[in-house]
Amino acid sequence: MKKVLILLAITFLNVNVFAQANWKVDPYHSSLNFNISHSGISIVNGKFMEYTGNLTTNGEALEGANVDFTVKVTSINTNVEDRDNHLRSADFFEVEKYPEMTFKSTKILATGKPDQYLLYGDLTIKDVTKPVIFDVYYGGTAKSDQGEKLGLKAKTTINRFDYNINYDPTAAGIGKDVNIVVHLQFAKQ
Repeated sequence: MKKVLILLAITFLNVNVFAQANWKVDPYHSSLNFNISHSGISIVNGKFMEYTGNLTTNGEALEGANVDFTVKVTSINTNVEDRDNHLRSADFFEVEKYPEMTFKSTKILATGKPDQYLLYGDLTIKDVTKPVIFDVYYGGTAKSDQGEKLGLKAKTTINRFDYNINYDPTAAGIGKDVNIVVHLQFAKQ
């Protein structure tokens, strides 16, 4: 009986290992975007151009998956060079001292709506780590000659003051809320 239980345990572990899939973000088909209000009358859009990300799934479902991202903050791009340089300075991201921001998931749960999930995790900016929740839309998977791909859209809103980005502390010129919208395509490894 003991041998049978050991054999079942080994089989169970092997099935779990084979069911797990690793995915790597495809930067050619992904974008990390943000927007923030300016003077209360308009919106400034921007994105980060350099990042890496990984997704580990268990079988076909996203529930229980793990996500981690690292973003090179110096790659910020709002299409205005002077503004981008100001955002890299100590007034905002202080990229020489804090060159990266990271996100590490803690859990992902189905919402009960088709292809919609809540992604919980820790976002670190300027050595400040805060929990965030992303609304995730699962776009599905596709297979081609280039392999298998998986698509997601994730969005959330953060308060920049929570991460010591305190320039314009009254938020009269630059809003406090930053809307983040991430379009991701992952390639199966």
